[in-house]
This record gives sequence, C-alpha cells and structure tokens, in this order.
Amino acid sequence: MPTPLPNRPPAPSDPDERKAQARRVLRRLSADHGDAVCALHYDTPVQLLVATILSAQCTDERVNLVTAKLFADCPTAADLAALPIARLEKYVQSTGFFRNKAKNIKSCCTELVEKHGGEVPRDLDTLVKLAGVGRKTANVVLGTAFGIASGVVVDTHVGRISRRTGLTTEVDPVKVEKDLIELLPKSRWVDFSHQMIYHGRRVCDARRPDCENCSMRKFCPRVGVS
Repeated sequence: MPTPLPNRPPAPSDPDERKAQARRVLRRLSADHGDAVCALHYDTPVQLLVATILSAQCTDERVNLVTAKLFADCPTAADLAALPIARLEKYVQSTGFFRNKAKNIKSCCTELVEKHGGEVPRDLDTLVKLAGVGRKTANVVLGTAFGIASGVVVDTHVGRISRRTGLTTEVDPVKVEKDLIELLPKSRWVDFSHQMIYHGRRVCDARRPDCENCSMRKFCPRVGVS
C-alpha cells in the first residue's frame, strides 16, 4: 500500500473492512443527502454534455449563468455547431480556458450532428471519442442524463472525501475510480457521486471540514488528524 500523504489516513488494508466502511459511508450519504442531484442546469443530454465540458476548472454556478443564455439562443447540437466560433467564445468566455472549450464544443456538436443525428450516444467508448469528452464527462452524461452506470464520477470532492473516509489512498482520479468501482454496488455509482459532492459542499470542505457536525464522525479515520 502506498505511504499516505499528510492528512490522508490509510484506507483499511483488509478488503472486507474496506467494503464494510463503504457500506457505512453509503448509508450516511443516503440519509444526509438523499436530495442530491446534478448541479448543472440542462434540458437535454446535449445541453448536459456541453455544460459538463464548460465545468472544467469552473464552478457550476458560473456555468449555469453562462448556459442560461447560451442554451436559450442555441438549444440544440445543430445550433451550437452552426454558431461562429468567435460568437461561441463570447458566450463561454467567463468560464475560463474559453477558446479551447469553445473549440471543443463546436467540434463535439458538429460530430454529433454529422455522425449521431444530433443526439448524444449512449455508450462510453463512443462518447470519449468526441472532442472535449473524457471519461469523467462521459460518466456524468451517461449517469445523469440516461441513468446508465458506466463508472463513478470522481471530481475533487469525491476524491477528497473518498481518501478522508478511507475508501482509497489514491490521488489520480482514474485510480480512485477503480477503487470505488470495486467497493460500491453498481446500482449506487451514479447517486454516490452526486451525494459525495453535496457532502463536500455542505460538510467536508477542503480546508475546513466540519468534523464536529459530520454524521460520519464516528467511523471516519480523518477525524482527529491535524
């Protein structure tokens, strides 16, 4: 097992104990954050795909402000593909890295129109071939828009809390996802990510986790670690 980094207690070494810990975490997430949903605003899978591309290195709140105007003017893949790149850049400028994001969105939507009838494909391998779409984005769209559990979405909240609660010692999102897939029932993959994100925003802050008021306090190895 890798040596844990500071403030990252080791995950239980026994596989059965790690699964037991995962069950404890799942129970508390369901009880505390059963209302968790995707924070990005969208009406169609295409819009969720575009919003998720924009969310890289940007807050969901900012993305929602941008897409409210963008999707009102350009609601479909065909509309977005036809939009001149300079105009698309103006729409998304405040999300950061806007030139690259605009380029990817235009290329992605053009391919959706030309190869997929303007619709989002429902399989991971096809999705990750689209411009600007990695495994995380594909998992978000498949899980949230279609209810297809293709994997576990690992953002900064999911990674951080998974390490703090002892579900993984990994830092790389791909390795974190691999550990979580082994621990969690497939039926919980989609909800788990949404609920972990809520827990990160409401309780387990990156800098100031509210351990005193956390329902996982009794079994979280992070408690008491300075």
